[in-house]
Amino acid sequence: MRTVITFGTFDVFHVGHLNILQRAKSLGDRLIVGVSSDALNFRKKNRYPVYTQQERLSIIQGIKHVDAVFIEESLEQKAEYIKMYSADVLVMGNDWQGKFDYLSPLVNVVYLERTPSISTTSVIEVIKRT
Repeated sequence: MRTVITFGTFDVFHVGHLNILQRAKSLGDRLIVGVSSDALNFRKKNRYPVYTQQERLSIIQGIKHVDAVFIEESLEQKAEYIKMYSADVLVMGNDWQGKFDYLSPLVNVVYLERTPSISTTSVIEVIKRT
């Protein structure tokens, strides 16, 4: 069984999120998703997500392509998460290109192209303008 792992905030879920989860699942038999904690998001972006970590966890759990979810507490613990879930493939969006190559001794690192013209930030900006 080939296990794929990916990580993200998944705030204000949109088609770009769905696309990357579908494509990640196509690379293996099982997809494990680490959902960034509220605290981790604040450390990364200096703001909390629109939806709480429990709400975002529930949304991702409800996606048919996702087999298991967990809360990601730290970017620095990716190697531990990979080992914990016996992952064979790490999938990240290509906006992270090269940043996780150091994990290649543990896992096959794949960067997938993001869906053009869509991001959580752009969705939030559209909502603010209406």
